[in-house]
Formats: sequence, C-alpha cells, structure tokens
Amino acid sequence: MRPLIALIERELALGWGRGGGPLPALGFYAAITVLLPLAGGSDTGRLAPVAAGVAWMALALASLLSLERLFERDYEDGGLDLLMTGPAPLELVCAVKCLAQWVTTGLPLALAAPVAAVMLGAPLETAPLVLACALAGGLAFAFVGGIGAALALGSRRGGLLVAMIVLPLFSPPVIFGGAALQAAALGSGASGGLLLLLGWTLAAVGLSPLAMGAACRNAVG
Repeated sequence: MRPLIALIERELALGWGRGGGPLPALGFYAAITVLLPLAGGSDTGRLAPVAAGVAWMALALASLLSLERLFERDYEDGGLDLLMTGPAPLELVCAVKCLAQWVTTGLPLALAAPVAAVMLGAPLETAPLVLACALAGGLAFAFVGGIGAALALGSRRGGLLVAMIVLPLFSPPVIFGGAALQAAALGSGASGGLLLLLGWTLAAVGLSPLAMGAACRNAVG
C-alpha cells in the first residue's frame, strides 16, 4: 500500500507542476467557449440549445492535451522499468497514473464545464447534470486515453498517434453524455444516457489497466 501512496503523490506532484498543470487544458477549454459565440453569433437563443453539448464536446478534446506524457516521461528516463519490477502490479500502477491524470486535469475541466455551459446560454438548472457527466466522462477519458498513451510509447509523433487511437474510443462517452444532456434539455429525463455513461466509465476503469499494462510491457520489451 505504501508504494502506491508514494506513486500517487509523485504523479500528482508531476501533474500539477509539469507544463503548468491543468492550465493548458483549461486555456484550450476557455478558448473554445470564447470562440464559439464569435463564430456562431452571440444570440443566446441560438447558442442555448447546443451550449451543454458544446461544453461536453470541448471537455473531450481538452482531455487529449496532456495524455501524450502520461507514460512517456517514465519510458524515457527508465522509470517505467523500475515500476514494472516494483512491488505493485503494473496494471495497478497504470490505474494510479490515470487516476492522478484525472485529478490533475479531468477534475479541473469538470468543474469548469458547468460554468462554460451556462456562459454559452445553457439553463442554470442543467449545471448539476453537466457537472455529473463531466466528472464521470472525464474519468473515462483519462483511463481510455491511457491506452492510447501506452500504445504510442516510443513513437516519434506520439501526440498524433494518441489522438488517432483515442478519439474513436472517446465516441461512446461523448454520445452517452450528449444524449443525457439533450434529453434533459427536452425535458424527457436524462437517466438513461447518464447510466450508460456511468457503465462505460466503470468498464473503462476496470478493463483499461489491463490493456495499458500489456502495451507498456510490449514497449519496454
């Protein structure tokens, strides 16, 4: 247990101190929020129907920014070899790294999502649902994104490869979260889409570490 606590403390310290922590992702998120009214017009009547969905989609794209370095730093300096031979299973190590990724990047983005949606014209009463979708979806993005980061280890254009791998895997949570937000906007109940999103998140948390562990072993071997 102590090695895992030390690992998560290390990952949190690196995540908050590396390249400004969550600031690049938050800056990208804020840029989308600001540019959309400039491109589509500032009429809140036009923006309101898509505001929550745009905020949700922007969160998925912003989550991509810091995925490339999830395993790359440890791969380059030999730390990944030490983690593989350490007392904790590699799959659990991968899960801890993804959890730290969510805390340092996904959680700040999730907290910003309701603010962005309301600024774009979404009703204030949809803010709790946007936050719930962003928290669950951000966790799924972190764990599914870890698969792409692990598969891209050692490649010269890791960021592009991560995006190509991860974007199709981001589609289900984007669809489920978008369906929940759209149903709430229409007043037909968001429980179905939200439950599907939570189910996908649980599957990602449970299964992604297995794929990440296999990809890391393949990259090191």
